[in-house]
Amino acid sequence: MHAPAGGCASRRRKRYSALDWRVFMKDLSPAVHLRQAWVIWAALLLVSFLRGQTPSDAIALEGQGRLDEAARAWRAVIARNPDDAPALASLGVVLSKEQKYEEAASAYKTALSLNPNLPGTRLNLGLAEFKEGSFEAAIPAFRAVLSSDPHHGQATTLLGLSCYGARRFAEATKYLEAANKLDPANAELREVLAQSCLWAKKYSCALDQFRQILRQNPNSAAAHMLTGEALDGLQKTPEAIAEFQAAAKASADEPNVHFGLGYLYWKSHQYDEAEREFQRQLAIDPKHAQALAYLGDIEMKRSNLDDAISLLRQSVSTKDNVRLAYLDLGAILMEQKHYDEAVTMLQRAVKLDGTQPDAHYRLARVYQAMGNTAEAKKAFAEVRELHRRADEPLASKISDAPPPLPQ
Repeated sequence: MHAPAGGCASRRRKRYSALDWRVFMKDLSPAVHLRQAWVIWAALLLVSFLRGQTPSDAIALEGQGRLDEAARAWRAVIARNPDDAPALASLGVVLSKEQKYEEAASAYKTALSLNPNLPGTRLNLGLAEFKEGSFEAAIPAFRAVLSSDPHHGQATTLLGLSCYGARRFAEATKYLEAANKLDPANAELREVLAQSCLWAKKYSCALDQFRQILRQNPNSAAAHMLTGEALDGLQKTPEAIAEFQAAAKASADEPNVHFGLGYLYWKSHQYDEAEREFQRQLAIDPKHAQALAYLGDIEMKRSNLDDAISLLRQSVSTKDNVRLAYLDLGAILMEQKHYDEAVTMLQRAVKLDGTQPDAHYRLARVYQAMGNTAEAKKAFAEVRELHRRADEPLASKISDAPPPLPQ
């Protein structure tokens, strides 16, 4: 039998406003725990709140700086219409303002999947990825902006900076040169361009930029050093030494100034001058692994093998990626007939840079001395295949990586 209208079935279908919580709680079965009632009421209140949000509400909240509420409002709009691309893009803008860049990038990507031509969204996506430090991910977004607007200055600059952050220096140079022409007074941008040129081994470009920086600040020790690094890359070692001397005069405590000057003296076979500068570097930083290694190399060249071994072992115990220290230790240990340890040291040198033939050659000699003909032949074959390279540039000695982008 059907219940009469207004009976039990009708009461079961009774709907409550989220605000009628007292009535709702009164009608609850006693078996329902009080905490469950509060959970249900909160859910109803949230549903009521979400149903009331509009794009206008979200925009107003954003304008008042109530970003968290604005984000919730946009999510409510999107919940009602998941294909609303402008709402998703607007959510991304709010999340970016909250510095929630990963979430913002996700919102932008979803918006673009729905509408690839949404104005400004690709640029915003690139900015979110860039600010998150995801430089590789930012590059395609900025490229897309430039493909539709080749003269977009902001996208040009950001693409250059993204390439720099991704260590794609040759590409960075191309875009940063264009950006620098648009904003020649921007000193930070010019320095990033100069560093890109330096790390791309475009030394003439680097030299030109660093000299312009020096004209603006002739007493900058850092600019003198960087100019010296560019000159070194152009094989103008005496001029590079002069720049490092000027840097040391401007600031004797500038990081790596004495090591850099010492390396240039070492490269020029001026070992007494090099030793003096390496010692000055160690007086500032007693654990400077590179200075220790080059001092050890100088002692080895002077046949002071005990002093050399002591300095070289200090270097490798301080930092395990100074190739020269392993190379020299391997050579000395081979002469002392400590073949097994010599092999270990030389294998480490090869691992650090397998493109240089000297470690392969010394390794072949050790294998030969050990009677290991097969391994000796393999190592000699490596030597024959490698082309003799010029001295490594100073920039790679002073730093393992370029400086980070300015904040």
